[in-house]
Amino acid sequence: MSVEISKTLTFECETGNYHTFCPISCVAWLYQKIEDSFFLVVGTKTCGYFLQNALGVMIFAEPRYAMAESEEGDISAKLNDYEELKRLCIRIIENRNPSIIIWIGTCTTEIIKMDLEGIAQKLETEFQVPIVVARANGLDYAFTQGEDTVPAAMTHRCPERNSFVDGKNQPIQDKYLFSFLPLNHKEMKEPILDPNKNPPLVLFGSLPSAVASQLGSELKRQSIQVSGWIPTEIYTDLPSLGDEVYVCGVNPFPSRTATSLVRCRKCKLIGAPFPIGPDGTRAWIEQICSVFGIKAQGLKEREKKVWDSLKDYLDLVRGKSVFFMGDNLLEISLARFLIRCGMTVYEIGIPYMDKRYQAAELDFLQNTCRDMFIPMPRIVEKPDNYNQIQRIRELRPDLVITGMAHANPLQARGINTRWSIEFTFAQIHGFTNAKDILESIIRPLRHNNDNGLENFDWTSIVKKDNNSLI
Repeated sequence: MSVEISKTLTFECETGNYHTFCPISCVAWLYQKIEDSFFLVVGTKTCGYFLQNALGVMIFAEPRYAMAESEEGDISAKLNDYEELKRLCIRIIENRNPSIIIWIGTCTTEIIKMDLEGIAQKLETEFQVPIVVARANGLDYAFTQGEDTVPAAMTHRCPERNSFVDGKNQPIQDKYLFSFLPLNHKEMKEPILDPNKNPPLVLFGSLPSAVASQLGSELKRQSIQVSGWIPTEIYTDLPSLGDEVYVCGVNPFPSRTATSLVRCRKCKLIGAPFPIGPDGTRAWIEQICSVFGIKAQGLKEREKKVWDSLKDYLDLVRGKSVFFMGDNLLEISLARFLIRCGMTVYEIGIPYMDKRYQAAELDFLQNTCRDMFIPMPRIVEKPDNYNQIQRIRELRPDLVITGMAHANPLQARGINTRWSIEFTFAQIHGFTNAKDILESIIRPLRHNNDNGLENFDWTSIVKKDNNSLI
């Protein structure tokens, strides 16, 4: 089927429903990220069954989460919510002694209108242990937005930062302080401070510690020091926030966290593409440097070196087509990277599109399409899966990146698929992890006998990922 070349991105919205993985799954990686925490998921037996079986997190020794399963007595209001949750928190504190307890609200708590915030405030006062409520229900949030609710709630627990003053004990001029800084910001002609001492910079988004360290090291090469992360590995290490603090996201989905940081804590949001792929990582670092008036050093050479190391992978994916059904909100960034690799993206389905938070990424996607002479993909928010399947039948893409529910049916019809959840759990950020993205893309293409790859020695290029949950 011929594809009409569009000069601009096309945005559509279809059913208005979230056809995604359940957002309470965020506990699978957050309880490991926040090491002194304990997560209490307040829901039904179905929620517990989902966490135990779909994610397999029970294989870990002593997982720091539990289910508060609502029975008929809870739903019919025959039991007292406060007393039941108090009883569970007493057991958690006695057995685990966490620095913070995080309650994850589910669809059930929304339907029966359980006052989690009010109960948490009373119990926190009584036990003197912080209790944070994150409503990660599937009625209001898509898959990875479940994570977004946790750091958004934690921003209110960060300490207030004292006024930042320069060497003359005078407040810094707010000439360059903006609530939002676009990608092509060129007004910054001089450093805000001494180049060797950048203003406080806080990064937000949950990443494995190794990947977070890599990004911190990349910024340190540019003489930029990271003041802290949200969330942190230790709750008591949460960074201080205030109107002189700059914040920047590392993932496309914590838009509510960004809103909370800007509106409630008065931080300055740096709008940048996300550090996914060597192109995105370079643009992310360059934008932070631009805001701080620092000239980036050696990034183009570093990016080129990474692309050169990926040559064998690029030769295999170049010219192939991909279709995103939409699941984890990483679709825009992944599509931009794959287009830079030489692939054609027919459609980008995405459960939720915050155009303001992803403005820099959307601009970067357009520029990438123009540079690669690739048709602009259509972006479909909250896509209707039935309509998408009809479009897939017509377009016949080489690969469909989809949620788990549709992977096997599409595979049975001769369409190569990849689970989008794999990219959620894989290490895909930074310069050094671009190879992992391409390995995930290449694996399903092995089964396509029409692409001329069946005689290729895959063992020489695709390694087994022992850390994958898929």
